[in-house]
Amino acid sequence: MKQIAAFFLVFIFNLMPASVWAYDLAPAVQHIESEWARIHYSVAREQQDKEFKYLLSKVTDLQAQYPKQAEFIILQAIIVASNAENVDAFSALEAIHEAKDLLVQAIELNPKALDGAAFVTLGTLYYMVPAWPVAYGDNDKAQQLLEKALSINANTIDANFYYADFLVRQGKQEQAIKYFNRALTVPVRATQIFADTQLQAQAKLAINQHGQEGRKQGFSLAAN
Repeated sequence: MKQIAAFFLVFIFNLMPASVWAYDLAPAVQHIESEWARIHYSVAREQQDKEFKYLLSKVTDLQAQYPKQAEFIILQAIIVASNAENVDAFSALEAIHEAKDLLVQAIELNPKALDGAAFVTLGTLYYMVPAWPVAYGDNDKAQQLLEKALSINANTIDANFYYADFLVRQGKQEQAIKYFNRALTVPVRATQIFADTQLQAQAKLAINQHGQEGRKQGFSLAAN
């Protein structure tokens, strides 16, 4: 359960003019995303539970005001799942199930919201959480969801990074390097410079680590 981390971080919405979203709600989404990144990357672990819960209350209020906006439901799910590693095992189990339900709800409302972020997040949960009977972990389902996210928008850092991470866990390092490299070629978003550069830094570390492993494996096979 401690492996659950966050992930992650088009807009034509149900019955709401695009101008309303663009000028009123987009800054709110960007603020929540920025706050999530600050907490996840910069706040000490013992303080994260308190800060994530406060951030969740803000998102919940927004979602109550705009119940048809999948974006706020996705953000709820990301915060709930992220904080699972800061709570006891029973609460963490409840959190990952709640996050799954929220993401399914968001996909039903708008599968393309936040460039397919619900598929990225749900796919990541499927390969990180334990399998039945403890939870719902399923590598086949994870792959389907992550590939769906890439089909929606292949030019997001999150979709490429987490698909690469999934491939590493399946022992497919060579394929994973391709997607880690793609994550590095995607331009950092002007509104999320900190979050995107943090994830790209992780991609670089992964390339160095798994590239070295691949070279060692190749040398070993050649020696045999």
